[in-house]
Amino acid sequence: MEKFNASIAYDQRMWDADIRGSKAYVLALQKANLVTEDEMNQIVTGLDQVHAEWSGGSFQIRSGDEDIHTANERRLKELIGEAAGKLHTGRSRNDQVVTDMRLWLRDAIGVVKGHALQLIMAMVERASREIDILFPGYTHMQRAQPIRWSHWIMSHVVALSRDVEKLDEIRRRVNVLPLGSGAIAGNPFNIDRTLLCKELAFDSVSINSMDATAERDFVAEFLFWASLTLTHLSKMAEDLIIYSTKEFSFVTLSDAYSTGSSLMPQKKNADSLELIRSKAGRVFGRCAGFLMTLKGLPSTYNKDLQEDKEAMFDAYDTVEAVLQIATGVMATLKVNSSKMQAALSPDMLATDLAYYLVRKGVPFRQAHGCSGKAVALAEAKSVQLNELTLEDLHTASPLFESDVSSVWDYSSSVEQYSAMGGTAKSSVLAQIDHMKTWLEKHKQ
Repeated sequence: MEKFNASIAYDQRMWDADIRGSKAYVLALQKANLVTEDEMNQIVTGLDQVHAEWSGGSFQIRSGDEDIHTANERRLKELIGEAAGKLHTGRSRNDQVVTDMRLWLRDAIGVVKGHALQLIMAMVERASREIDILFPGYTHMQRAQPIRWSHWIMSHVVALSRDVEKLDEIRRRVNVLPLGSGAIAGNPFNIDRTLLCKELAFDSVSINSMDATAERDFVAEFLFWASLTLTHLSKMAEDLIIYSTKEFSFVTLSDAYSTGSSLMPQKKNADSLELIRSKAGRVFGRCAGFLMTLKGLPSTYNKDLQEDKEAMFDAYDTVEAVLQIATGVMATLKVNSSKMQAALSPDMLATDLAYYLVRKGVPFRQAHGCSGKAVALAEAKSVQLNELTLEDLHTASPLFESDVSSVWDYSSSVEQYSAMGGTAKSSVLAQIDHMKTWLEKHKQ
């Protein structure tokens, strides 16, 4: 049971947060005259020594150290004696552990935000450099319309920017002080929680002690954020996996982010992208599993909540790794622009043929039907859409004239989509400029 009950194997990574919380708490104890100034100094000095042992890798976990809190307190007592026993006055592991978790996650959010910003920056820079490359855009995995490669990049940048903004919002809800809530009823010793809030750089103090010790919304939110962020990255990875196949050959991954086959020497596998795709499922499982743990709990703290830390740590570790790998992939992949250009085909301009008629006053639904007739005729004659003669096109609409030949230009096609958000060069450049300004605003 002792082994089953223990969490020290994984919660030891909160050692720094636990020491920070204890150092702040002893200041509040001294202000409330629950420890003398000398005892406070002994405790702070002892905690500094415990911190140095963890930092230097010399801290020894002993049998009986159930969790990081008992391990640090046990070592503190070994260093300074009985004064260590006063540190836990009015404090429960219930408010201590959730304080540690909030401190740890607050720091972790700063790290993953930094990685996300690096990825966005790498993608924006690539979009700016490769603005003139055109390639097929797809819907339903079928060729749809010509677009700019940079437009595709920016579509994923925008999704990732939302992820960063959500992370900022989550951080505000993480940064609420629960310390001073005790086990359930609060703290009976008039502990100055405002002092604790200031010492630990929290934005606000929790309102209700029962909620504060049991609430794990912030963990669930982080797990959902990680799940949604990896959804976005998995979608991007899936596109790139497809684009990197021989059938497409739009991009070539750097050797640093791909592997060969143990049997087939001609193969170059997109392992980095496949692992990004798979890691999304891993984090989804953590999120769903933790929500299932929460949904059946009665009020206040229950031991089930010990499951919160492994889920939080694993989601963090996974997202941190994926963001860095994705940045490396996007910074180093080679774009095969000639293959992209060659993949464009006249049938992708069927909508442009309809727009040609719209510009002559034909209602769009009617123009769409006329273009459809032209497509069907080209298929029946086994020719490309742009190989139809003017006489052929007249069977679809008498309004087609010799200037219809201007439709069959891919550059002109993308340039017509100049409305905000579109794939015209001016529009994509505006998106790039917008995101550069956004990056400046969100710099850490």
